[in-house]
Amino acid sequence: MTRPLNIAYSPCPNDTFVFDALAHGRVPGAPELAVTFADIDITNGMAERGEFDVLKVSYAVLPWVLDDYALLPCGGALGRGCGPLVLTREQGPAADLAGKTVAVPSERSTAYLLFRLWAAAEVPGGVGEIVVLPFHEIMPAVRDGKVDAGLVIHEARFTYQNYGLVRLADMGEHWELTTGLPIPLGAIIAKRSLGEQALRELAAAVRSSVLMAWDDPEVSRPYVLEHAQEMDPKVADQHIGLYVNEFTADLGEDGYAAVRGLLTRAAAEGLVPPLGRDALHFV
Repeated sequence: MTRPLNIAYSPCPNDTFVFDALAHGRVPGAPELAVTFADIDITNGMAERGEFDVLKVSYAVLPWVLDDYALLPCGGALGRGCGPLVLTREQGPAADLAGKTVAVPSERSTAYLLFRLWAAAEVPGGVGEIVVLPFHEIMPAVRDGKVDAGLVIHEARFTYQNYGLVRLADMGEHWELTTGLPIPLGAIIAKRSLGEQALRELAAAVRSSVLMAWDDPEVSRPYVLEHAQEMDPKVADQHIGLYVNEFTADLGEDGYAAVRGLLTRAAAEGLVPPLGRDALHFV
């Protein structure tokens, strides 16, 4: 009997929406999954340690893990108008962040990589201390004055006003204006040791799960709301609408160009190791 695949992804609405059909055995012929929920900073570390068969990770961690893991061409999060935000208590120029403390969701996150590229251009002298916090703790920390600014992801872009915060900058706007490419955020990776056939079957199952979720969104709603840290159904719907799109079903040429562009630019700045020529090739 084939064992279930160990998979870890976040409890965020886009992930639970994407994986609902697959996690609940509704995709015909798909592998069985044993699901663990974990914040992106945790799954990035799992990938670096070679834990779990399948993981949702930041695209920024790929240069460290692609020897052992393959990037699946579906299931992840890319898009336009969906980039991480820098939030502060008061509006001001980006240069005001010089020497200040900034909370980020992970030092290996795509959000932080986009932030570093932005800060290099917009914050002369650079920011000060970087503090890693789970993403749902970042806005309260900014509001309460524990940090000067916060880099937020996910549904925080819809709810930050509730904390009395203002948007200092949008990392996605900066990325799109300077590259014209969509924003690569979260990737689905699977161990190469599973074998090419198993990887192809897994990718097909993930794609089917996405299509099934689109075909009947109400079926996934209980799973989404059970795990969403922002329980307002309208916010969950906004989150899914923004992060689950054509790139989730298939990275396509633009998606791969965005991933390659981000990691190539970051490598040129010395922020990540360079990618091998065929590192993003699936199977």
